[in-house]
Amino acid sequence: MLILSAHLPEVHFAPGDAVVTEGGPTAGIWILVSGALEVRKGAVAVNTITRPGAMVGEISVLLVTVIAATVVATEPTVMRHASDGPAFLVSDPAIAMLVAVGLAERLNFVTSYLADLKQQYGNAPGLSMVSDVLSQLAQRQARVARSGSARDPNPDY
Repeated sequence: MLILSAHLPEVHFAPGDAVVTEGGPTAGIWILVSGALEVRKGAVAVNTITRPGAMVGEISVLLVTVIAATVVATEPTVMRHASDGPAFLVSDPAIAMLVAVGLAERLNFVTSYLADLKQQYGNAPGLSMVSDVLSQLAQRQARVARSGSARDPNPDY
């Protein structure tokens, strides 16, 4: 992704600076060049990002929704910014493919983790929602896979 984003402007962040803020408007797509980021949902740190080329903001761009998490620099950080996220995604098929692979890897990890929780702990108190989450993931995937287009709203499968 670093090669494909080389033409984008670079923005420098100091430790503690927010790249994007949960609930805020879509802010395009950010690509990590160097440094480290912490991802927070509410007050809970859920991830760290240190791999150059990693993206932030692609989900809100794809879903046309507000930012789902706050991302904060934890050390001096350099990022590239595509202010027009949709245009960036369609500018090169390789970019769209990298985003798709990254999202598929994350979904696969979450689904596998939830299935492992269900297998290891069954219906232990507090984990009964795991079956519901897995079911919702499967239903959302089926809805997306079967949805048509404006040209063909009811495709046959």
